[in-house]
Amino acid sequence: MKHSTLLLALIMTLSTTLFAKERQFYQIKIYHLKTTAQEAVIDNYLEKAWLPAIHRAGIKEAGIFKPVTADTADIRIYVLIPFQSLEQFAGLDKTLQADKTLQANGQEYTNAAWNNIAYSRIESILLQAFPGMPVLEAPSLQAPKNERVYELRSYESPSEKYHVNKVKMFNTGDEIGIFKNLHFNAVFYASVISGPRMPNLMYMTTFNSKEDRDEHWKSFGADAKWKSLSAMEEYAHNVSKSDILFLRPTNYSDL
Repeated sequence: MKHSTLLLALIMTLSTTLFAKERQFYQIKIYHLKTTAQEAVIDNYLEKAWLPAIHRAGIKEAGIFKPVTADTADIRIYVLIPFQSLEQFAGLDKTLQADKTLQANGQEYTNAAWNNIAYSRIESILLQAFPGMPVLEAPSLQAPKNERVYELRSYESPSEKYHVNKVKMFNTGDEIGIFKNLHFNAVFYASVISGPRMPNLMYMTTFNSKEDRDEHWKSFGADAKWKSLSAMEEYAHNVSKSDILFLRPTNYSDL
């Protein structure tokens, strides 16, 4: 009987290990542009060359977004790419460079002269998904893409210890579960492992409209579970700075 119990426990452990979802890695690339002409080149490249190449490389979904309120002094395009491993992330550039179809369809971008490039700079943030939501999820929304609002939030912590504590609040404290129960249509939750702002976590929730977004956050603020969680001394002072960015998917974005 003792051996049977041990064997059953071993089988359950192996099953959990085999079928647990691996935590994905995400890259957020931010193209900083100076002109609408550059924006047109980037849009054409991402839609006609880059996105099909990403799909050929085995990445099924990628998101391309722009701020709801444009900054004409710093035009930005945000690209969200999910990876199954760091090896896949590290090998992507080489894979794309060897893709002849991408090179042919994206010549205006890839072969741009040194004094006529399509951007002023590219910013890159690398993240790893939370255990509580280990893989990216495409949102389930009814509104047309040009009406949707995607909310990208960034929570910086005063130290690495407080960052771990805030991540724990999302996972063990089940802040993720509160968002899920209130139908926030989250795309990802992740810790920044390389980027300009650290220690930091980021997450993205999605809504059919700005009004829909405001109603969801009103419900969140009134939620009994959130009130209880946010009042716990264990999670006090774990965010030192927060940023909110409202984005809208391009018409060619997968997400």
